[in-house]
Amino acid sequence: MSHIRNRMRLSMRYIIGMTRRDGPAEAGREDDMSTVNAQTLIVEKTANPVSDSDREALLQNPVFGRVFTDHMVTIEYAPERGWHNGKVRPHDTLQLDPATLVLHYAQEIFEGMKAYRLPDGGATLFRPDANARRFHNSANRLAMEPLPEDVFIESVRALVRLDQKWIPATDGAALYLRPFMISTEAVLGMKPSAEYLYCVVACPVGSYFKGGSPAVTLWVSDQYTRAAPGGTGDAKCGGNYAASLAAQAEATREGCDQVVFLDAVERRWVEELGGMNVFFIFDDGSIQTPPLTGTILPGITRDSLIVLARDMGLTVREERYSIDQWQQDASSGRLREAFACGTAAVVTPIGKVTGRKYNFTIGDGGAGPVTGRLKAALLDIQNGRAEDRHGWLDRL
Repeated sequence: MSHIRNRMRLSMRYIIGMTRRDGPAEAGREDDMSTVNAQTLIVEKTANPVSDSDREALLQNPVFGRVFTDHMVTIEYAPERGWHNGKVRPHDTLQLDPATLVLHYAQEIFEGMKAYRLPDGGATLFRPDANARRFHNSANRLAMEPLPEDVFIESVRALVRLDQKWIPATDGAALYLRPFMISTEAVLGMKPSAEYLYCVVACPVGSYFKGGSPAVTLWVSDQYTRAAPGGTGDAKCGGNYAASLAAQAEATREGCDQVVFLDAVERRWVEELGGMNVFFIFDDGSIQTPPLTGTILPGITRDSLIVLARDMGLTVREERYSIDQWQQDASSGRLREAFACGTAAVVTPIGKVTGRKYNFTIGDGGAGPVTGRLKAALLDIQNGRAEDRHGWLDRL
């Protein structure tokens, strides 16, 4: 369906919460607002959306990150105007000067979040305030201009409201949202950009792993590290993920699904996977996960699972855990289960760990009962099947 993305996009202009503008926009005229807030996002609704039949066909088996909805969000920043020219507009390409700073110095951040279809047909976001807060913190770490958190939330809400038909109704599926910000000043020079572009795109997704969420095998990286103290490990920036690709490629060559990173100083403490946090479940029912010491991403799924585990009466410790102890506990049977978690894959059981010096199986190598309970509890809340005791859902 390449024609869907290559077709000409026509627009009709609206203001969120206001009446429609009369008449077409003047050619070449910039929007007459100097500062964007949550009430002033302009909507340019495509007059040529993907047809209902084509969309339904795409939603039958959505491939992660390959098919996008009809619209996107863009907001610009310049020192003299602040955040301005905020639009929800037809999904399209971005045009950048070859000297654009992001292409050379990787001054970029992003988020990952989902919108879910509710049993009554409505739609909801899950903890968008937490994503907005983390996005703000990432911007500060990358010396970027922070986007107001209320604008972040409303930009995502506005896109989902407009493209609600793209939220799959099948179990385990959702609409994945990717807010991101790039430096756009066109100059070669090692400095923070003066100009930025914030965008949100969305794509329908099914299960991250084909066939559901089978137990994965991890490769212990003893050559590469993901982050070091004082670095960008707790920011969600593209460079962290790019730096993990060589290790992930090594894991793939070794027949493993994912890579697990150790700390950069002692090369002994388990930190996280390439894009997921990790949890350990012991024979006494207690749960342990590495602490947030600045080198690990503060995952929103991670935080949610800690809360849910404690709701179940389980003890959760945020403490360091060495790779040698992991192998010893798995071999002795003290460690019964382990899982990784993140927005994309939700909860993924860990069945086996291997490396140049390690080779061990956790439990029976499959998904354990506590892992299953936690995953079910989280999915039930996200999909509106269970009571939202913590106020995590933002219904649209």
